[in-house]
Amino acid sequence: MPVGSTPGDARHSASTPVGSRSGGGAGRPSGVPRSVSVVLVPGLGLDERSARRLRREVAVDVVVLPGMGRRSRVPAVDELARRLVDALPPGPVLLVGHSQSCQVVAAAAVDPRVVGVVLCGPTTDPRMRRLRVLAVRWVRTALAEPWWQVPLVVGQWLRTGPRAMRALWRAASPDAIEERLAAVTAPVVVVRGERDALCPADWAARVAGAAPEGRLVELPGAAHMVVQTHPAQLAAVIRAL
Repeated sequence: MPVGSTPGDARHSASTPVGSRSGGGAGRPSGVPRSVSVVLVPGLGLDERSARRLRREVAVDVVVLPGMGRRSRVPAVDELARRLVDALPPGPVLLVGHSQSCQVVAAAAVDPRVVGVVLCGPTTDPRMRRLRVLAVRWVRTALAEPWWQVPLVVGQWLRTGPRAMRALWRAASPDAIEERLAAVTAPVVVVRGERDALCPADWAARVAGAAPEGRLVELPGAAHMVVQTHPAQLAAVIRAL
């Protein structure tokens, strides 16, 4: 399916209490005013390195949280969202979540500064709360990813640590992202790689349909790690939003 939408039914480094918020990027795509800050929260076990290629397309600040770039105790989703809100810049913000962080971003997106939301491969499909189903889907997705990512991903996982990653999964996986999105008034775009078994097409459509202004975009050839593997296409989504 070509890059496009279907209706949902379907600069400086700074320390913050939640981790690091680091800026970067060669420029800002047309369609994103300079007054709008693009803020990315990495996925499970990932950190600011996951945004390295995206920053060549668009200026992005990265906020790392426990279980997502930080090796520390993982609180409940509401507390993670509060920490994210506390780390946001003062002006209008476009929030980008990836994988497990989408649930945190959805909880934080009710903040009045948020003018748009992009959710890449959002979790957690209730069918994948069963370990056997999750393992099968994870293997299918991993085999669909380009292998050049392996050293980059492993390095990030080692920094975050398995204990924090397990704790984040336990805290976030039961959280109902659809209920969170029902209260988000800003436009929401769900981005799904067409080969992503962790975010199946029907689940992605359900998530997009939960937002009052939600829509779904599918990226051809992509799997789950779209922030790392398809930065130009993701930047185009941000531009269109």
